Amino acid sequence: MQTSGDPTLHLPLILRRAEPADVEAITGLVQAAYSPYIARIGKPPAPMLDDYRQVIADAEVHLALQGKRVAGVLVLERESGEMLLVNVAVLPECKGQGIGKVLMQLCETRSRQVGCSAVRLYTHERMTENIELYKKLGYVETHRAEEHGFSRVFMRKAL
Repeated sequence: MQTSGDPTLHLPLILRRAEPADVEAITGLVQAAYSPYIARIGKPPAPMLDDYRQVIADAEVHLALQGKRVAGVLVLERESGEMLLVNVAVLPECKGQGIGKVLMQLCETRSRQVGCSAVRLYTHERMTENIELYKKLGYVETHRAEEHGFSRVFMRKAL
């Protein structure tokens, strides 16, 4: 019998904290996930500009692994009693497998574990599909603002 497709699709998803050795894989994932937005917003999205060695040192970074492949990344920063979801990204070839949903659930779980009352996030106003997805997950738009040269939509979900 002949099989087709990606063999990693059948591997269980493993979640773990990122380590410095993961920097190259995370950077590649972020580049792949966000590069389609460059034409839409006129420049690389903010996550493409980050130094992931520094991000791993400063933030709580989680990976979703399919086998040894980094299929998704989640970056969180606690700010007072709320969690800031800095970045959630999935490899384009892994979209539609529920990896993003698992990472969003992990975000809320970690936020509750450390005593946060809400999760906040922001996205570019031209990333309209992300805004709609976050609304479906219970996030409410709080405001819009220009920040670091990006037109951002700020959202929050009470836990």
